Amino acid sequence: MNPIDSPIDLDRAWDLHPQVSVRPEPFGALLYHFGTRKLTFLKDPRLLAAVQALATEPTARAACSRGGAMESELPRFGRALAALASSSMVVQRSTS
Repeated sequence: MNPIDSPIDLDRAWDLHPQVSVRPEPFGALLYHFGTRKLTFLKDPRLLAAVQALATEPTARAACSRGGAMESELPRFGRALAALASSSMVVQRSTS
């Protein structure tokens, strides 16, 4: 199974990788990872809001909700975050 076919654990804390820069755009955002030199497009402004909320929310689920995702959209947001995790754009936040 492709890792982006299964969503990440939305009940865990996640954050942007420290080497990722976010540039908001009218369509969503550009994410650039300085370590891997990968460029990723976020095509949903609500996903951008969720990604930005990861740093302050206790779980990815809470970040998605804060970003504007409805309960029925959480699987789609989870798959999007899984894709970001598989490319090291987001990383699981340590609980220490």
